[in-house]
Amino acid sequence: MKPASFAHHAPLTLEEALALLARHGEEARVLAGGQSLVPTMAFRMARPAVLVDINRIAALDHVTVEGSVLRIGALARHARFETPAVAGPLGALLARVAHHIAHPPLRLRGTFCGSLAHADPASEWCATALALEARMVLARADGLREVAAEDWFQGVFSTAMAPGEMLREVVLPLPAPAWRGGFAEFARRAGDFALAMAVVGLRLEGGVVRGARIALGGIGGQPVLAREAMALLESQPPSPALLEEAAATAARHCDPQEDLHAPAEYRRELVAVMVKRALRQAVSA
Repeated sequence: MKPASFAHHAPLTLEEALALLARHGEEARVLAGGQSLVPTMAFRMARPAVLVDINRIAALDHVTVEGSVLRIGALARHARFETPAVAGPLGALLARVAHHIAHPPLRLRGTFCGSLAHADPASEWCATALALEARMVLARADGLREVAAEDWFQGVFSTAMAPGEMLREVVLPLPAPAWRGGFAEFARRAGDFALAMAVVGLRLEGGVVRGARIALGGIGGQPVLAREAMALLESQPPSPALLEEAAATAARHCDPQEDLHAPAEYRRELVAVMVKRALRQAVSA
């Protein structure tokens, strides 16, 4: 099929882009990488009357450390993270995640922020943003606002972004030196959508877990935190038995969906395995 007709605008500044979004409201969509939007338009599942193409706005193409945070602009491509974008365990975790996203040609075009704006339940960056306590910086013609990752996801392909807004950048806090990350996912073939994934962040001090984040993706309508497993790890030495118990706890308390790709109980078993692998990865990092 072919997309329905639309008007295409390619502004040179963020201000121009925001003015277009304000003018056209719900009829407008932002085009960055287009790896999700363009196929849905081709199948006419999405029919925006106006595309605001931001690819000429150079100010949006950045991945920079600023004080205690990493700022990721709206045009930062997935491939930008295949080698560490920042020193330390955060850069290593982002690189590990990036290599699991789709296939190399798509990673060269698709964007970090675009993935979060699209909010596919099986998106690696969505689960990662939740685990890392990301903040979404939304821009509109009359100013900026920030939304925490835990408030960003509103359901399948649904976010807290309002008409007239665009996701200008994502802000990730730089972790403490004692922080370690882990990632694991299962897909039937390399590049396929994951049936289950786990993103883990642990702060280890004196041989004890002093902070834990576990995000699950690919199992339901949006990424979720495995809060019971996180609480179980807190203030405990990360022994193999504890990691096993935490993984089982995450699986027991999650609510996986059943669809044509996998039954719910199979996904639950995958959660246990993925969480255990990600935890072991974090502890041994």
